[in-house]
Amino acid sequence: MAMRAGATLRLVQVKPPHWELTREELAAAFSDKTKLILLNDPQNPSGKVFSHDELSFIAELCVKHDCYAVCDEAYEHILYDDHGHLPLITFPGMRERAIKIGSAGKTFSLTGWKVGYLTAAADVLKAVAKAHQFLTFTTPPNLQRAAAYGLEKDDSYFQELASGLQERRDFIANGLDSIGFETVDCHGTYFINADFRPLGFNGTDEEFCREITVEAGVAAVPVSAFYPSGAVDNLARFCFSKQWPVLEEAIDKLKSYFG
Repeated sequence: MAMRAGATLRLVQVKPPHWELTREELAAAFSDKTKLILLNDPQNPSGKVFSHDELSFIAELCVKHDCYAVCDEAYEHILYDDHGHLPLITFPGMRERAIKIGSAGKTFSLTGWKVGYLTAAADVLKAVAKAHQFLTFTTPPNLQRAAAYGLEKDDSYFQELASGLQERRDFIANGLDSIGFETVDCHGTYFINADFRPLGFNGTDEEFCREITVEAGVAAVPVSAFYPSGAVDNLARFCFSKQWPVLEEAIDKLKSYFG
């Protein structure tokens, strides 16, 4: 969408298995012409949660080059292993230049609703609202009211949101590892990536995902779909925000298929 709007993109990739932010590459992507950075944290598809040091570095670059940050933080409450979410808007110099995006679909497990909300300084929101009125033809007032109701819930709801999902993550990770996959750490979101090369499959991730979908009856997403080039082609992304019987059946089917 940014490209269609006429923007020039400078892409900085994080890669498995640890998804480290390459600071030199990120700094080199900035210039005096930089208008904004797009940041997804916690990140889909990697499950990465950016550290305080990484976010401080990003904030310093934004301030230095006087640009905005559009922060997709849809999975802000879905974190594991005692990781905490640090909104970029809270870092020094970012209050007036960050737009924080939340999602009722993720926070309240209502993905079909597609209701989101923004947090930003008043002057920034004024500009966003001006553009938004030309992008949206209809709105769902009842769903918006429901999302507002959800946002007024006690803090305990948000703090406990991830506990059940962490149990599912561990079940899927252990199951995939026992089959012969090599799972990659997942600290947020409800997706986990697994390297299928140890199984002896030497094709692409797209070919692998097609095979297990058709032959084993378990669907996964090739991680290469999230990269502009073939930078990563050995990982399949599995979603674990499912009912227990579905997860158990998926592992059983994969075990049966791979022997």
